[in-house]
Amino acid sequence: DGKPAGERCLHLSVELLCALFGRPERPAVCSQFKAAEDVCGVDQADAIRLIGWWEKATAVA
Repeated sequence: DGKPAGERCLHLSVELLCALFGRPERPAVCSQFKAAEDVCGVDQADAIRLIGWWEKATAVA
């Protein structure tokens, strides 16, 4: 069912890497995601900022 917006993924390491990357138990939504500049920006700092913006923009009031 996924995680709520704004909640850190349980499988995200302190280095901000997916602990399930390349493993069969990685959720399909993660495996099928294709990074795009309008979603992820141009670097890690941009991605973190944009993800926060997307979570706020799509949150249920």
